[in-house]
This record gives sequence, C-alpha cells and structure tokens, in this order.
Amino acid sequence: MKKIASKTKQIFTNFRVILLIVFVLFALTSIFTINPTNWFADGVTIQSVEADSLAQQAGILSPDGGTTPMQKERILEIDGTKITSIEQFYELTTNIQEQTAVRITSTSANYLILTPLLNESNSNESNTQLTQIDLGINVVEPAKNNLRKGLDLAGGTRVLLTPTERVSDETLEVTAESLYERLNVYGLSDISITPASDLAGDQYIIIEIAGATQTEVEELLSKQGKFEAQIANQTVFSSANDDINYVCRSADCSGIDPQRGCQANQEGAYACSFFFSISLSAEAAQKQADVTQTLDVEYSGTSRYLSEDLILYLDDEEVDSLRIGAELQGRAITDISISGSGAGISQEAAIEDTLNNMRRLQTILITGSLPVELEIVKIDTISPALGEEFLSNLTLVAIIAILAVFTTIMVRYRKPKIAIPMSIIMLSEIILILGFAALVGWNLDLAALAGIIIAAGTGVDHLIIISDETLRGEKQATKLKAKVKAAMGIVMGAYFTTVVGMMPLWFAGAGLLKGFAFTTIIGITLGVFIARPAYANIVKILLEQDE
Repeated sequence: MKKIASKTKQIFTNFRVILLIVFVLFALTSIFTINPTNWFADGVTIQSVEADSLAQQAGILSPDGGTTPMQKERILEIDGTKITSIEQFYELTTNIQEQTAVRITSTSANYLILTPLLNESNSNESNTQLTQIDLGINVVEPAKNNLRKGLDLAGGTRVLLTPTERVSDETLEVTAESLYERLNVYGLSDISITPASDLAGDQYIIIEIAGATQTEVEELLSKQGKFEAQIANQTVFSSANDDINYVCRSADCSGIDPQRGCQANQEGAYACSFFFSISLSAEAAQKQADVTQTLDVEYSGTSRYLSEDLILYLDDEEVDSLRIGAELQGRAITDISISGSGAGISQEAAIEDTLNNMRRLQTILITGSLPVELEIVKIDTISPALGEEFLSNLTLVAIIAILAVFTTIMVRYRKPKIAIPMSIIMLSEIILILGFAALVGWNLDLAALAGIIIAAGTGVDHLIIISDETLRGEKQATKLKAKVKAAMGIVMGAYFTTVVGMMPLWFAGAGLLKGFAFTTIIGITLGVFIARPAYANIVKILLEQDE
C-alpha cells in the first residue's frame, strides 16, 4: 500500500501531469460550459428567425455566428405554458388567432408578439376560428455540448464558386461579404462563406448553408445582386449603374450618431442611432433632386422631413427605409448622410445592434452587385439524417478502435501499468482536441474527424515508442531518464515531419481539406507538448519504483 501511495503522490505532483490535468479540465469546460444551468437545459433553442417575420419585428433575432451552441437563446414559455419539446412548440405556434398577443419568455428576455388582422372580411366570423399565422421562428433541441457540427454531420448544402476572372484578395473578400448579405436577406441561417485558393493559385468561395436545398441555393446564387434606392416608387440610384462612388466605413464619418446617441424608453430598453456618409455620381444626385422636387414637407417634432422615404431594395427585397431631410428637396447633392437605428435590452446591446445594422447597410451599398461574376463549380447536398448516421457510425468505430488498441497494448506489454496510462492518455488527447474545437468554434465535419483519428493514431505510435525505449532502459539497467529523453527526441522529429506534411493539405482542394489538416496539426501539437510528456513521466515513475 505504501508503494501505491508513493507512486500516486509522485504522479499527481509531477508538473507535466498537473499541466495535463489542468488542460483536460479546461477542455471539458469548453465542451460542456462552466454554467451548470446549461447542463440540463429546458425549452427549445432558437435556430433561426426569418427575415421580416412577426418574431423579428418583436425583437427576436437569429443567434449570432459566434454564439456557442449551449449559450444560444432558448424559448422557455409561451403564454405561460412551459415548453418541453419541439413538437409542443410548433403545436402552440402553428395555429394562432388573428389580433392576439403572444407572450414568449426566453433565457434572454420577454417578448410580446401582436398578430395582425389578415383579412378584414373575416372579422365577423366566429372568434374561435383559428388562422394560419407563422411567427417565423425555427427551433431545435437544446445542445448538450458546445461542439459545432459541420455540414457533413448537420446536413445542408455546400457550394463551391469560382470567379470568371482573376481578382485581388480584397475583391474576393468583398464578394464573400456580399454573398453572405444576400443569403442572410433571404432568411437563411447557419451560413459559412469562406474565400479560399488551391495550390495552383485558383480562387474559390466556399459556401455552406445548413438546412437549405440545392434548388434554393442555386436560385439565390443565380440572382444578379441588384441594389436599388427608390423614392415614391422611382429609382434614384442603383448599384447596377455605378451610382454610388464611395461609402464611408471609417470612424471619422460613420458610427453612433453624436447628435442623437442612445436613449432609454419607459420599459428600460435602449435605442441608438447611426450615421455614415456616401457619395453619389452627378447623374444620381440630379435624379434624386428631380424626384424630391415635388414632394411635400412634413414635421416630426422639431425635425422636417419629406413626405416619401428612401426605400432600399436588394434583389427586389426591401431591406431598409430611411427618412429624407427636407433640406435635400430639389438639390443635386452628391455627398449625403445615411442614418438608421438599432435597439437592445441594454445600452451595450443597443450599441452592438446599431453598429451591426450600420455595417450591414454599408455592405449592401458597397456590394449590392457582385464585384465579379461567379461560376458554380460544384454543389453537394447532405441530408440531416445521413449526417446523423455518419456520426453514429463514427462513434461506434471510435469505441471499437479504442477497445482494440487497449487489447493490443495489453497483449503486447502484459503490464497494466503501461496499458492503463496509455489508454488514459489517448482519451485525454481526444478530449483536448474536442475542447480546442469548442473553444475556437471549429466545425467538426468528416474531414476534421478524420484528422482526430490521425492525431490519435500518431499518438499511439508515439506512446509505443516511449514505452519501448523506457522498457529497454529498464532491462539494460541504464538510466530511465536518458531513455525517456531519447524517446521524446524521436517523437519531436516525427511531430515536425507530420506538421510539414500537413501544410500542403491546408490549401489543397480549394481549402476543403483544411479541417483535416488543422485538426491533425492541433491534435499532434497538444499531444506532443502536453499529453505525451505526461505519459513519459508517469511510465518513468512507475518503472523506477520497481528497481
């Protein structure tokens, strides 16, 4: 018993082992979050909110791309009824009566949705008749961890686009921003758009959209990206005609409006205003002057505005409406200021929402029409059911592989003091990789999971090298420290070789293999610098006690 206690004390007071334990705990925290209230989450998670829906008008927004799965907003109650399943949520929201108030309680706020009167001719009909009113909220089961599933596992559509001509990296980035805005305007959620290039220097844009079919994506990408601004149903400037010469995005001519700032309402919520300047062509300025010449002037408090608003359209879909100051009536002004607003339950949230609205509108003005023509190279559509089957099979294969490796190690060494620590280190390396993926928001697709398998495989090889060298030192009565050092030298050499071999895959296949390369490099890095040195120290301690 004294030997066991001595071994245990030496192991758990060893710096390398302590470092491994700290990193494993941190990884588990990243995967499952530190907030215990999220471990047994109730309600349903908001997956997306359709554009211009009743829910969005009430202030319910689609989750931000940077929000971890377990931190996404959840709907807890509808009109006082606790939500326990997706079926119950849709049962309560599928048939809603006209002109009623729907109260939704979520983990973030309380919302009040007022349903409209859809058809006045039906107003004399029985009040008990229910009408199909869609709130525009799509929900999923609450996440059990913070691991993000890639398209291969969650289902959806992947599109590979290429420009018809060579463009600069900046133009490719702007094009990607424009595509994101266009897809976002049409209410699609969980969008990932990434500029990429291959080893030959060919340029691509990779679009991944969860829950969208191939037909829907092809239809959206075939649109021209036409942006128009209309006053009284007349187009005054358009991106198709190069009417917009410049859109300010710097701090000196854009941001929170210093004159109006942020204000709180009676309910305690905040609303903020933004501004930014744009420059129109002379022709567009004159057209605007001609259209506004005959408009009436209206008063709103102490401010004077024209009777018609400036309506902004993207692909014939209205995206914003702006008031026009009366001082612009009939004047051909090329430099004008665009304004808008945002809101939130706190001043910080209102400022963030306002700036997001501003950047969104700036992007529309800059990139309403794509800077370059794109061609569809490839479209892949994966069903969610197939993704679930992939995940189930991979989980089963992983369990079988771990058991097979453990059995092989036991047969090979016939020493539990070698096999058990080696198996624990293998599991810890997988936890470290998954924890890092959860921390940085890396999507786990099939390529990334293959990278985890490769990292685990190289880990087993390195652990066997360490074990063999250490046992050889024990048999030859040489110093274990020297043998462990020699083994780690071999491991480091193999590590750098693997990293160099993975780098070309980072760019190969238009970046589609980046997940494989990234996960492999991260996995072996965490193993070589954290997990495997801890194993070497554990084995050395265990064998030294037997001498």
